[in-house]
Amino acid sequence: MALNHIVRKSSVFIFLIIAFSACTRIGTSELGLDFVSKDSFNTKDTVIDVETETVDRPDSLRTYTNDIHVVGNITDDALFGSTNASIYFQLSPSSFPFYMQGSKDSIIVDSAVLVLAYVGYYGDSTKPLTLNVKRISAATPLNIATSYASNFPGVYNLQTDASLANPYAVDFSKAKDSVINRFEAANNQIRIPLFKSFATMFTKTYDSATAYKSDSLFRSNFPGIAITADLASNKNVLLKTSLVDTNTKLALYYRTNSVNYPGQKDTVVTYFKSSVYYTASANFITRARTGSEAARHMNGNAKDSLVYVQTSPGTMVKIKIPGLKTFANKLIHRAELIAEQVPNTSANSLDKFLLPPNYLFLGAYDSAAKSVRTVPNDYLGSTNVEGFYRFGGQLRYKTVQGYDNVATYNFDISRYVQGVISRKDSLFDLRIIAPMNDSVRFVPPYPSNKMALMDYLTSALGNTPGIGRVRLGGGSHSKFRMRVRIYYSDL
Repeated sequence: MALNHIVRKSSVFIFLIIAFSACTRIGTSELGLDFVSKDSFNTKDTVIDVETETVDRPDSLRTYTNDIHVVGNITDDALFGSTNASIYFQLSPSSFPFYMQGSKDSIIVDSAVLVLAYVGYYGDSTKPLTLNVKRISAATPLNIATSYASNFPGVYNLQTDASLANPYAVDFSKAKDSVINRFEAANNQIRIPLFKSFATMFTKTYDSATAYKSDSLFRSNFPGIAITADLASNKNVLLKTSLVDTNTKLALYYRTNSVNYPGQKDTVVTYFKSSVYYTASANFITRARTGSEAARHMNGNAKDSLVYVQTSPGTMVKIKIPGLKTFANKLIHRAELIAEQVPNTSANSLDKFLLPPNYLFLGAYDSAAKSVRTVPNDYLGSTNVEGFYRFGGQLRYKTVQGYDNVATYNFDISRYVQGVISRKDSLFDLRIIAPMNDSVRFVPPYPSNKMALMDYLTSALGNTPGIGRVRLGGGSHSKFRMRVRIYYSDL
């Protein structure tokens, strides 16, 4: 009996080892997971070709007040063309009616400073970036109820009517420096002095009976601020800022009657800030690809050797896997789509500045619904953290074909492939996008695939509006070809 007990325990132990090995062996060597022994488990692997094509993304990116906003220009990108980004936004008192401290007669105006939270940059930071700050015209005000499409600024035709400050040069080497004064101790601030006339307007002209009586009256008197970048200062950088960061504000400095010491005056500061609920914003990001390498490959070639992905508003890749139609029924251990960057060896390449997206999303194109949906059975939703990272799409760097730091993206499509070859599930064309505030139709895994929800791909996944682009090898590239690798066993 004791011997039988030992044999049973040993059998269970051996079974667990085999089961664990079977689970481990489906990992890909590209991710550093090697097989114990292919022959011992009768595991085979093969590579299936894909057909690829670059297309423009017609959907419009919309940025919201709590998203990162970018401003600047990129003009020398031979791969993707040019980018122009500008920011339109509103700042507001914390409540209405709003009262300045002290009476109008007692106020002595000091200054006004527009403070922007410095979140970072994308591109070449070796040169300063000059910002122009203007007032939005009352003839074309921001609408708090509008979500502005980033790549169609002409639709809204927002205008400006007055400069609020002299052109201000942002020195990226000093942008993180600390700012310490009697009112705050902070860092990562860009402080732009405004003209004193506007400081006077905010502190002495406006009052609780006029502009500060309500939020709508304030917006009609002061529709907001527009920030653009001077192209002559730095042609290849985008500055990142956060409107809802505590660093972003309009700071009004003035002297008024002291509360604690009658007959004396105190220097005080009043802040106006952005709000997700009470102020509007727009981040216009326009692309111009004419003459770029990407434009030359966006010609309807369904078997292109090079494909181009640009973060929204950008481009995407269409993928077909015709070989799955005739793939015999097998036990799939792992199937993955592998996409690798094609390094740019040009002497004047901007790849060292213009980095790839942090995250790419692989979806399936539903021709009936004319929209992108999730890959069947493998994508479990962005809120399923473990499943989300297992599915893949996160940026990784590898050494490939003798090149170091090659951007690589892997997508686990094992269950999708198994369904296609075993149950004859629908074979979809796929799409690779670099999302930012995108929504896709989420179809739960089989057998619950008769319903559809929405999944939201937001900036929390790692991409910032307008930032990130990568040239990938297409299905016919000689060295960095996109492909599907499958590890399987015969039934």
